[in-house]
Amino acid sequence: MINKTILGTLIIVILMSVYVVFNPSYQKSLQASYYFETGEYEEALTLAKEAFALDVYNRMSSTIMAQSIISLEYKSYIDDAKRYMLVIDEIATHSIITQKDRSKIRLMCGIMVDSYIKLSPSVITDKELVQIAGKYYLKFKKLLEKVNR
Repeated sequence: MINKTILGTLIIVILMSVYVVFNPSYQKSLQASYYFETGEYEEALTLAKEAFALDVYNRMSSTIMAQSIISLEYKSYIDDAKRYMLVIDEIATHSIITQKDRSKIRLMCGIMVDSYIKLSPSVITDKELVQIAGKYYLKFKKLLEKVNR
């Protein structure tokens, strides 16, 4: 025979599962979790906010909101880095790099170095995003050192 404790635990787990499956807030949270895991952070954030609005005690939605915001900050940093690198690469093709160009590079590098320091990954932040941002940070830091000589 099944122990009464095991049976009671099984019933509780089943009831909790039914609650999560049929609760609109948790349905949205599960969708948000899917989008977060696939790297679609904007959609994950939107759905997590909707889930949170339905139930402010839904910890899953608040966690996904926080993690999506962190991931979007990393994506934004990487997008900015790519844009600035294109500008810097274009400046580097000039036969003469003027003081104005050096100042422009110094400013862009300073912005990116300072912006990176403000980023703070969590345990579940996509490691690839963190790694790519770190590589750009090191590039901008080296460029800043060269431009400041």
